[in-house]
Amino acid sequence: MIEIKHLAKKYGTKVALNDLSLTIRQGEIFGFLGHNGAGKSTTIKSMVSILQPTSGEIFVDGQALSSHREAIKKQIAYVPDSPDIFLQLTAAEYWDLIAAAYEVPQEMKARRLQELGQMFDMLTHAEETIAGFSHGMRQKTLLIGALIPDPDIWILDEPLQGLDPQAAYDLKEMMKQHAAKGKTVIFSTHVLDTAQQLCDQLAILKKGELLYNGSVQALLAANPDTSLETIYLQMTGRSPESQTEGRGDAVL
Repeated sequence: MIEIKHLAKKYGTKVALNDLSLTIRQGEIFGFLGHNGAGKSTTIKSMVSILQPTSGEIFVDGQALSSHREAIKKQIAYVPDSPDIFLQLTAAEYWDLIAAAYEVPQEMKARRLQELGQMFDMLTHAEETIAGFSHGMRQKTLLIGALIPDPDIWILDEPLQGLDPQAAYDLKEMMKQHAAKGKTVIFSTHVLDTAQQLCDQLAILKKGELLYNGSVQALLAANPDTSLETIYLQMTGRSPESQTEGRGDAVL
């Protein structure tokens, strides 16, 4: 179980996250939903120790992240919101680096690489440099690296962005299977359909504030005959009409 208690992050006078408290239980897929700048990535980067919160604390199975950082980090698979990292390495070198950091046994590493590389159609690109990959191939490279150790907690920041339909489908199925084993999947998204399809629980954020924390089903039940898109836009202060006029798409 992950508990976030009164988490805040400030950059000078700018508040990126304000007094966020919520609980993420084992065996569920938990989604963070919100516009750009809502606080999704700030929360996720605090959970994986990339950012140091201004105040508040994160607990994993009762242990404070601030005092058990190394042990907790080894329980987490993390995919950042941009795949443009380690560009000078080949895919195989990146996978070797991640496997070494997590101390993955050689036999397990070989098995996981075969499974994941085949699933994401990346085995034939293992010796190619990440800099030469498309956005989608970079995303697949990072996903494979994160999932080689298969830790209990998956934290994925916009993991479906740039993936082809088959890879996106396969990843969503893996997320469901991981949660079905009693483990935890946390991810952020702009796409309402994805949130509705996958999430057991979700948090809707706006400008660092928590607007909603609960299930999609409960949210829809509290707003009968209203689409999730309309509910979301009403909660975040944007009408569906103005959203359509301003952007012309359904990705939020």
